[in-house]
Amino acid sequence: MAGYSRTDDSSFGRWWRNIDRTTLICAFILIGFGYILMLAASPAVAVRIGASRNMFILKQVVFLALAGVIVISISMLSRRSVLRLSLLGGALMLGATGLTLVHGLEIKGARRWIALPMMSLQPSEFLKPCFAVATGWLLTQRHTLRHFPGMLIAFALYGVIVLLLKSQPDIGMLTVITSVFLAQLFVDGLNLALVGVGCGAMAGAGVGAFFIFPHVRSRVERFLHPNVGDHYQIDTALRAFGNGGLMGRGPGEGRVKDLLPDAHADFVFAVAGEEYGLVVCMLIICVFATIVIRTLLRLIREDDPFVIISTAGLVTGFGLQAFVNMASSLHLIPTKGMTLPFISYGGSSAMSIALAIGMILALTRQQPGENPAGSRFVATLRHWRSA
Repeated sequence: MAGYSRTDDSSFGRWWRNIDRTTLICAFILIGFGYILMLAASPAVAVRIGASRNMFILKQVVFLALAGVIVISISMLSRRSVLRLSLLGGALMLGATGLTLVHGLEIKGARRWIALPMMSLQPSEFLKPCFAVATGWLLTQRHTLRHFPGMLIAFALYGVIVLLLKSQPDIGMLTVITSVFLAQLFVDGLNLALVGVGCGAMAGAGVGAFFIFPHVRSRVERFLHPNVGDHYQIDTALRAFGNGGLMGRGPGEGRVKDLLPDAHADFVFAVAGEEYGLVVCMLIICVFATIVIRTLLRLIREDDPFVIISTAGLVTGFGLQAFVNMASSLHLIPTKGMTLPFISYGGSSAMSIALAIGMILALTRQQPGENPAGSRFVATLRHWRSA
């Protein structure tokens, strides 16, 4: 962009020069796909439940517009501001997640949402990126400040989140946050044997969830045994991919949106496969992969441990969520009600993913002269200890 040359010293000019423009563009490509697929999938769902034909479309237009604003606004923050936002936002969302157990909106046997005038807020969606940044800071500061129990606090915070999500219950979100935490511990240098122990514990917890939670057992049994239970949704989704073929049946010509109750949310990838075909599905996968790989490559050149650990957690959560949604639609894993970032319908999902992408862009943005995040706090603690 000629208007923002290296001599442009304005805030926007510096931001544009130093931001990862490829990741930023990919995020807005996904938002564009969100608009297109919501136009394709949501009217039939709205009519089926007796609502206005454009209800979901109008809401998602607002949600995705806000998501775009959030991505750009957060990406302009300094690393220190991202940390402060994460600590404050994490504390608020942790309290709100606990509030769902008392005053939460119950849907399909789970209390995960707080009813608001225009939407239902799922606090755990916002807790995920805040947890990744807060944990990255805690793990980093234990190396910087002697006797600072960063690891202990991180595990205590994780334990509180586990108890809250188990009580809702939200096993899918719990799995994602656990994977984020394990990835951060690995990047922080945790012994491989202990990483193996953690993965084993996660597998053991999955077995426990199979026996404790009936809905988990039902989904796993339907995945492993084709003759057990109701396979209507996944069979319909797989037929949609088959009907779409290479180039798709064309915009508006798909049938899966008329048959699946969650065609605009959990199975929006099947709508893309039927109407736009394998080519567009592969394009969507490539955009997600570009964001993940591009972010990891930028971390190779990074020397701030806080940025490395925090961003690794953020991109792990983002990539894993996209994989779970698409793999569920293709029957590669048991079905799980998890949205496809920026593409599935949902205000909490769109804005929380925007928060995560904005944080990734802010943390990986070149910020010459800025001290590592949290350094002022560490200096203050050292002053208090020496006083």
